[in-house]
Amino acid sequence: MSNASLLKVQLLDLMKIHYGFSSFRAGQEAAVDAILEGKSAVVILPTGGGKSLCYQLPALVLEGLTIVVSPLIALMKDQVDQLEKLGIPATFINSSLSAAEFTKRLEGIASSAYKLVYIAPERFYDKAFMDKLRQIKVSLFAVDEAHCISEWGHDFRPDYRQLSQLRTLFPQTPWSALTATATARRSSLTRSAPPASMRARMGRGAARRWWRRSSSGIRGSPSGRSGRKRSRWR
Repeated sequence: MSNASLLKVQLLDLMKIHYGFSSFRAGQEAAVDAILEGKSAVVILPTGGGKSLCYQLPALVLEGLTIVVSPLIALMKDQVDQLEKLGIPATFINSSLSAAEFTKRLEGIASSAYKLVYIAPERFYDKAFMDKLRQIKVSLFAVDEAHCISEWGHDFRPDYRQLSQLRTLFPQTPWSALTATATARRSSLTRSAPPASMRARMGRGAARRWWRRSSSGIRGSPSGRSGRKRSRWR
């Protein structure tokens, strides 16, 4: 039995223990299998289709830490609160933390206290955070609400450009981009040709590919969002 198959057996048991599910919803299993096999992929599932489980569950059996890139503080907190209720060790790091709490959570990362850490893309410019990240094993980078990049590009969040540099720093770490939205405009996510190792087919019968450069999406104005204060983002 392959390592991915062994992990899948463990994962099914953990899905029952933590989530109370005995089977996957449509599209979830293909996404989970890709991650367990060390492949990068785009996951497109409808709202309420269980996108988060696609990376949260593998995080429990993969060696190392799963980093989740999330666009808003409120989303990070909601996800972490839900994971803690499920008994899954997770935290977030963003601008809402005091210096003391930030240091404490960095120490938790170093000591393997968490399986998932939610961050904003701006955090990749933080030297202390990046120094700590280089000292540990990162098993997966998951980009939540990935449509933000292709819909508004770096006009929305210039710091998403930094994601492409992470692929140089962590060349063996797979990526997963997750979204519930795949309009024709946002299909730019699928147009460039990624390395063969980054290809996967999943979502409700749809074949999708990850983009080679994280900031190569469509430029535009995030209508209705430009007035948000930056502190709510990071």
